Amino acid sequence: MSDGRLKLYWATGLVGLAGGYLASRVGWPLPWMVGSLLAIILVRCLTPWQLSEIPGGRKCGQWIIGIGIGLHFTPAVVEQVASNFGLIFCGALITSVSSVVGVWLLRRTGEDRATAFFSSMPGGSGEMVNLGARNGAVLSQVAAAQSLRVLAVVLCVPALFKFLLGNGVPLTHTGSVNWSWLVVICPLGVLLALGWQRLKQPNPWLFGPLLVAAVASVSANLQVALPDGASQIGQWLIGSGLGCHFNRAFFRRAPSFLGRTLIATALTMLIAGIAACVLSVMTNLDLRSLTLGMMPGGIAEMSLTAETLQLSVPLVTALQVMRLLFVLFLAEPLFRHWDKRCD
Repeated sequence: MSDGRLKLYWATGLVGLAGGYLASRVGWPLPWMVGSLLAIILVRCLTPWQLSEIPGGRKCGQWIIGIGIGLHFTPAVVEQVASNFGLIFCGALITSVSSVVGVWLLRRTGEDRATAFFSSMPGGSGEMVNLGARNGAVLSQVAAAQSLRVLAVVLCVPALFKFLLGNGVPLTHTGSVNWSWLVVICPLGVLLALGWQRLKQPNPWLFGPLLVAAVASVSANLQVALPDGASQIGQWLIGSGLGCHFNRAFFRRAPSFLGRTLIATALTMLIAGIAACVLSVMTNLDLRSLTLGMMPGGIAEMSLTAETLQLSVPLVTALQVMRLLFVLFLAEPLFRHWDKRCD
């Protein structure tokens, strides 16, 4: 590794820390993620300094956040989530189907079927690019649309929830730090993440640690939490990694396409909010948790928002995971069926 590259890695971390600190001072929700994300985007867009992603930084951040999310699961919480499985299924299905709005909008403005479809699916960027590559999509546009969707949701949703909907009802997750359990859970999370990654499964560094922590927490009925500051470190690493995907060239690339993607994302969020209101009235579950769980964002980002705003982290996580499963397993078969019918 050259000294120049090493300096850029250090600079990335320092710029992200500065942005996170400033955001925390002004009371921005998810300050260490949103602040570091915005700071790095601004440096990469407004200066010639193209900060590089910290090697393994985002994976490490996902590992920390995955363990934190998993520790929210307890036998009582799992029972509650299981009793609302039908609701979670319907909510995730609605969010997945609402992506048709984006497909329709991009098709109306001239995009080919594959590019419009995989650009609009609310799945992970890497997974949608891979599926798009197998089906003839324009990969640069799929990657840009997926990245912009996550950016828009991460920047807008936490702020809207905090400033418009309040902080929600405080949770009873008051676990204390137990190093005896954490020194077992943390390495096992790394091992499972490596195995998940070797099998080329989605989000290995989030799902592996999350699964280990959730199984340990539920089976032993733990009341364990991460030490103070761990969540902020995870946010900083994830936000710094996300920010390195954006620069001036990104925002100059096909601005009309990016604009239509933003409109489609906003419409999808609106549909999710309306559907969450209906489901909340039908079930008396917390409207904020349902709405957040149905947002077309990333699992780590939305679960972190739920934790910060004192909402039901397991319910939000379950909705997000169910939606991801729908997209990963059904997107390609549905596209091929649609493509065959249109030929």
